[in-house]
Amino acid sequence: MADTKYIFVTGGVTSSLGKGIIAASLAKLLQARGYKTTIQKLDPYINVDPGTLNPYEHGECYVTDDGAETDLDLGHYERFLNVNTSQANNVTTGRIYQSVIEKERKGEFLGKTVQVVPHITNEIKERIQLLGKNGEYDIVITEIGGTVGDIESLPYIEAVRQLMWELGDNNGLVIHLTLVPYLSAAGELKTKPTQHSVKTLMESGIKADILVCRTEHELSDDLREKLALFCNVKREAVIQSIDASTIYDVPNLMLGEGLDRVVLKKLALEEKSEPDLVRWDQFLDRHKNPKEEVHIGLVGKYVELQDSYKSILEAFIHAGAENEVKVNVEYIHSEHIDSKVLQHKIAKLDGVLVAPGFGERGIEGKIEVIKYARENDIPFLGICLGMQMAVIEFARNVLGIKDANSTEMNSQTKNPVIDLMEEQKNITHMGGTMRLGAWDCKIAEGSLVEKIYGSNAISERHRHRYEFNNKYKDQIEAAGLKATGLNPDTGLVEVVELPTHPWFVGVQYHPEYKSTVANPHPLFVGFVKSALEHKLNK
Repeated sequence: MADTKYIFVTGGVTSSLGKGIIAASLAKLLQARGYKTTIQKLDPYINVDPGTLNPYEHGECYVTDDGAETDLDLGHYERFLNVNTSQANNVTTGRIYQSVIEKERKGEFLGKTVQVVPHITNEIKERIQLLGKNGEYDIVITEIGGTVGDIESLPYIEAVRQLMWELGDNNGLVIHLTLVPYLSAAGELKTKPTQHSVKTLMESGIKADILVCRTEHELSDDLREKLALFCNVKREAVIQSIDASTIYDVPNLMLGEGLDRVVLKKLALEEKSEPDLVRWDQFLDRHKNPKEEVHIGLVGKYVELQDSYKSILEAFIHAGAENEVKVNVEYIHSEHIDSKVLQHKIAKLDGVLVAPGFGERGIEGKIEVIKYARENDIPFLGICLGMQMAVIEFARNVLGIKDANSTEMNSQTKNPVIDLMEEQKNITHMGGTMRLGAWDCKIAEGSLVEKIYGSNAISERHRHRYEFNNKYKDQIEAAGLKATGLNPDTGLVEVVELPTHPWFVGVQYHPEYKSTVANPHPLFVGFVKSALEHKLNK
């Protein structure tokens, strides 16, 4: 019998049903019962990682402590479980093929013809079991990206089939997430798409052990019986996943459906105690019953797709609950900013967050918003590019360096207050110049950020290419914008703040990546608190 149990989550009928949320919710319940649980995502696209994908294509790129650029679902895993993920938790087809081709070039296959079966499938199986073999986890949940029947998913499905056979009884199970659509003309829910999806899965040699059915309406007992009979699963294994007001309701909904009990029974694991969800329920209560509300503007160039800023939006939910405040996020496209927007929108806000991003589009709009927030004492948080824009704005409008810029936007600028480090300038490979993953930061004593963190030594995750140019540091600090966070090894600026302003902070790193339900990020908590104070003092 294997020491680690494996759960596979597949999707059918349509994409975007929420496999990641179901996987994270199940993991939360198993964790709350005392089982050490982790989740990994297998993505069927050929990109080596999501780092070069347009956010409109795939939502935000999430970054782990060890510098892996990953799928945004890993953010859900961390927010639900409060456990760090790593490079091993996200695998793409591109990475699988890259690894196999490298092995073939080195002669590791001894001249054999390299094929999808067994070489690609063996590589997938190896990656799936990587986390299970390190001895840290009782249960590994693997989410298979895409939809069953997709050509690109076939090697993953075949790998799961082989692995289920190799693991033996009670050591692995398959959860199939499907859609049960409601036809308003007929006034009824339809099970046929689910039946076809399960049939497609069986054609690949995999039997679904549990069905999780996404639905807008309650599933009747008759409907559950029908699904159990025609999809060849037990009646107790037909789980309803009804639309919820917040993703954080889903663990409790799955608990009510008995998903964790069915899983433990099929894996021959004892139930131990009832899931301990006290802190989770306290968070939900504060989130759903706020005492105040604030309006915060999120200024960026990908605002049409909320998933582009997923971690920021979730961090606002965590920080809002901590402050017992409802955070209403107002999306402001940085390309569409003029004096009317500043007067009619920005002026009415309780706080402004200028979002991260790459490229020159929408830059001048961000600078205008930052200037307005600085001059009108509106709480401001700049993240990554947002921090760099705050430095450029200050250099232009306070120091009088009118052509201050970043070499990312203007390679010919004579005053690059934001620039590449010397050792980065000869690297041409995308990603090669990136500062990724966790980096240490030493915080100045007596600063606002030291008060926020309650510490002068922190570690935060990065994903950027350009840096604050230290040649301008003395000049900028003398004018009032203080560099209150530095990397102890490189001297690179991590945090800037304006002591004369009620709350004006720019950070080179991404604090949103580390905010979880159990540990809301202190910067977001402090920012929301300052926004509330600004509102109450208007």
